[in-house]
Amino acid sequence: MPETRVLSPDAKGLSQAADLLWRGALVAFPTETVYGLGADATRDDAVARIFEAKGRPRFNPLIAHLPDLSAVARYAVLTPLAERLAQAFWPGPMTLVLPLRGGLSPLVTAGLDSVAIRLPAHPVARGLLQAFGGPLAAPSANPSGRISPVTARHVLDGLDGRIEAVVDGGSCAVGLESTILDARGDIPVLLRAGGLATEAIEALGLTVDTPKGGRITAPGQLASHYAPRGRVRLDAEAPEPGEVWVGFGPCPGAALTLSETGDTTEAAARLFHALHEADALAGPGGRIAFAPVPETGLGRAVNDRLRRAAAPR
Repeated sequence: MPETRVLSPDAKGLSQAADLLWRGALVAFPTETVYGLGADATRDDAVARIFEAKGRPRFNPLIAHLPDLSAVARYAVLTPLAERLAQAFWPGPMTLVLPLRGGLSPLVTAGLDSVAIRLPAHPVARGLLQAFGGPLAAPSANPSGRISPVTARHVLDGLDGRIEAVVDGGSCAVGLESTILDARGDIPVLLRAGGLATEAIEALGLTVDTPKGGRITAPGQLASHYAPRGRVRLDAEAPEPGEVWVGFGPCPGAALTLSETGDTTEAAARLFHALHEADALAGPGGRIAFAPVPETGLGRAVNDRLRRAAAPR
């Protein structure tokens, strides 16, 4: 395959991207969370190429991206709880796991009777979905287990030559993946912390539950994920010799920072930028240390990603 094309985020670029997707190609595109690796979610051959390009295990399901709420009913059952959550948070950084109705490649759902669905808010993602006119399966556009991409350059660093195109829409504003909720019952179950804070869900008067058992039912549940090349140490109050120290709040001497002011929303937006930068500074086999981040607001999602980045692999 020739090198990956970089497409503009205007009408011409989105038309070119949609044409590629209709032909079964892979096209990366920006969302408000991270860049997604899009393929026609109804075609087995196109979805299979996602797993091949990323080196992703096929038991790990994908998220189907749709343009609006009316499209959801074609592929999933919108439960009363899902309706309530959708009205509050879609389009946006929330993914709902719903009962599967049909119409998608079984590779998207990893053979499960449920499907993970999201309505992205990013105008480029929404424009592409409208131009394409169907569901797009789109995990993060990076090699499986590696740091998620929040710029087109990050996508090319990992997948250049493995995919047909990337739509360059600049940096992703939220900066980490969507919050995933199982909405098949009466109570939302948090399957993955992400760009929608738990406190926002609880503000609706809902109690957020935690999953029972270790079965993978949605993306982002693998223990080791988002990993740089070197070793990651967490809750570091100071760096050890040879470590690249990433601070949070006042951390004199830190090489990088997630937020000098201790803002967890800023830390979420900076996280994958900082991981990419620290990985480059540390080099292969290097060491990266992260200062403590509080478990409040988007800090929960930041710590979730950091724990997975630091997990043995």
